Amino acid sequence: MNRTAAPAGRVRLDLLDPLEVSRLGGLEVVTEGVVEGFLTGLHRSPRRGFSVEFAEHRMYQPGDELRYVDWKILGRNDRLYVKQFEEETNLRAVVVCDASRSMAWSGDPALVLPKLDYARRLIAALSLVLLRQRDATGLITFDDTVRGVIPPSARTGHWHQLLRVLAELEAGQGTAAEPALRRVVGSLRRRGLVVFVSDLLLDRELALKALRFLRHRGHQVLVLHVMDPAEAELSGPAEARFEDPETREAVILRPRDWAGAYGATVEGVVSAWRLACRRHDIGYHRVLTSTPFGSVLRQALAPSRR
Repeated sequence: MNRTAAPAGRVRLDLLDPLEVSRLGGLEVVTEGVVEGFLTGLHRSPRRGFSVEFAEHRMYQPGDELRYVDWKILGRNDRLYVKQFEEETNLRAVVVCDASRSMAWSGDPALVLPKLDYARRLIAALSLVLLRQRDATGLITFDDTVRGVIPPSARTGHWHQLLRVLAELEAGQGTAAEPALRRVVGSLRRRGLVVFVSDLLLDRELALKALRFLRHRGHQVLVLHVMDPAEAELSGPAEARFEDPETREAVILRPRDWAGAYGATVEGVVSAWRLACRRHDIGYHRVLTSTPFGSVLRQALAPSRR
């Protein structure tokens, strides 16, 4: 996390090309610049303020305030019960980050960040926004196993702990999302926000089963489907060799001959994810790694997803 001087002026880093932004400094400097620009561009503060949530009833005891007596129960059962409330001053959020080998891929490293590098900066920015509005934020990373778990916290210095983990995160091996998503249950005892950041090159049914389970428990769930622009459409020389980064299986073909079928397959996969998520009230956004970070933050933090 080298602290390189930020560029002079009032440049909105959240609106710039992600690869250009990544060249302006270390992860901390870039993230702070992106978040500053994002918050400057908001028409209103994302801070929600305090809320009070009903927890349970208990028997009335001498000295309890009468305003908390549940008069409906008194009318039905002729017994005095008081309402107990749980103050909820902040959201609890967990970001689940895919660090499998496929996330290290970029179709053109000179023009586009690898998916994992993009995800690290996006998660750092999202976490900083949440923490600045006093929302406890945690992080779970995984490849073919759970790599790391940082429980949600809003304490001072927690963002730098998240940054250290993100800065050291490297792509691993295969992908096993379900165990990582299951670990969220232990981190969020109350209803919270779960953000799943992945290229979704995984077992869709197992991942959806875990996401549906989290939604069933009352959590807000958001899927950020990270894709390289070169994954969205097939192109290249007259003949090319394509290799799966995780299984190493390869095929040689002519991109021009297969571009139409490939594009239809990709759109079919994206549509299937979108429909499955919508059916279970799970937020879904496809995110190309050429998309400015601020645009994705606006999607992720939209009120309808909170």
